[in-house]
Amino acid sequence: MVDLLTQARALGGVSAVPLGPRPTVLVTDPDAVRHVLALHPDRYVKRSHRARVLVGDGVLSAAGEPWKRQRRLLQAQFTGAGIRRYEQRIDAAARRAADRWAAAARTGTPTDVRDDLRFFALDTIWRSLTGHPLDADTNRELAAVEAVGTALPATPSASADLAALRATVAADLARIDAVAHHAIAAARRGEAGPDGPGLLRVLVDAGETRPEYTDQLIRDELVTLLTAGHETTATTLAWLYLLLDQHPEARRWALDAGPEGSPGRESALRALVSETLRLYPVAWLMPRHATEDDTLAGYRVEAGTDIFVCPYLTHRDPAVWPEPERFDPSRFADDGRGSARHGAYYPFGLGARACLGAQFAMREIVALLGYLLPAFTPSFQDPAPPPAFGFTVRPEGPMPATITAVR
Repeated sequence: MVDLLTQARALGGVSAVPLGPRPTVLVTDPDAVRHVLALHPDRYVKRSHRARVLVGDGVLSAAGEPWKRQRRLLQAQFTGAGIRRYEQRIDAAARRAADRWAAAARTGTPTDVRDDLRFFALDTIWRSLTGHPLDADTNRELAAVEAVGTALPATPSASADLAALRATVAADLARIDAVAHHAIAAARRGEAGPDGPGLLRVLVDAGETRPEYTDQLIRDELVTLLTAGHETTATTLAWLYLLLDQHPEARRWALDAGPEGSPGRESALRALVSETLRLYPVAWLMPRHATEDDTLAGYRVEAGTDIFVCPYLTHRDPAVWPEPERFDPSRFADDGRGSARHGAYYPFGLGARACLGAQFAMREIVALLGYLLPAFTPSFQDPAPPPAFGFTVRPEGPMPATITAVR
C-alpha cells in the first residue's frame, strides 16, 4: 500500500490512485492538504471510520452535530489549563516507568522497550481517566486494544466486510467492554482514585443531564480516549528510541541544550518528539470523502471521490523538507514548526478535526524523556524492526533491549 502511494506521490502532490471501487485521490502537497483538512472540512468529511468497530460513535469517528457536541464537552480537558489538572498523574506515571528501567538496569534483565513504553502511556491515560494507577489485570485486559487495532484495515475501502471484522475481534472487544463497563460503574458509585476523580467523571456527569450520553456513548468515548490516549504516545516513543539508537548524537544534542528542567532542555526534548513524528506520524493516512464537486490544486475533484491525505509522504517530500529521510531534530529547535509552509507538518491533523489530545501527548512524552533520557540507554538486541502500515504505522514486532544506567 505505502509503495503504491509513494509511486503516486511521484506524479505530483495531488494524484489519482487506483484503489477501491470509487475514484481515489492522494493528497500530499501542503497547500492541498490545508485546503482539504483546514479550509474546507465540510467538503471533505470522514465517512465510516476505520476504527468504528472499536470506538463506536466516540469523538474520533463521530460526524456532524454529534461530533461538535462531543468535542465541546471534551475540549476544555485538553487545553493548556485543562492538562495542568493531570500534571501530577503524568509525573507519577513517568516516575513509575523510570523505576522500572532502574530495576532492569540493576539486574541486567532484558526488557521489551515497546512493552514498557506502552505500559507508561496506558498508565498515564488510565490515571487521567479514573484517578487510579494502572494495575496488572487492567493492563493485561487492555492489550486487546492493540490486538483490535492490528486487525483494522489500512484504508476505508478495505473495510467493507465489517461483520467479518467484528467477528474476528469479538473476543478482544468483549475484554475491552468489560474493563470499560467496570470503570464506568465505579465512577458512577463515586469511587475516585487516590488522585481524585478523572476525566471519566466528566462523561458520567454528562450522562446525568444530556440524553445523548447513553451508556453506549459513554463507553465509546471512554474507549476512544483509552485508544487514542495511549497508542499514539507509545508508538511515538518506540520510534524515538529506535531513532536514538541509530543516532546517539541526537541524545547528546538534547541533553546539552540546557540543564534538567530548563526551557532549553524542554525545547530540545520537544524537537526530538516533533522530528520523530515527522518521520513516523502515527496517523500516517487520513481518509476523507468529497461531498461536492471542487477544484483542488487546479484539479477537478468530483463528489463521491475518496481522498487520502498522507502525512507520512508529505513529511518525506524533498520539495518541502531538505534531506527528508535524515533524522534531524534541530529542524524544530528554533520555532518548533520545522517548516514555514502551512500544511507541511501535520502529525495530529489540521483544522477543526485536529487531534484533541496533541498537547497532552506532547506533555507526557516530554515528562517521560525528562526522567529516562539523562539516566538510561537501551541497547537493542535485534536490528530495528520495519514499519508496519496498518491503521497506524508502528514498529513491527518486539523491541528487546538491555537497559544501562548512565548516572
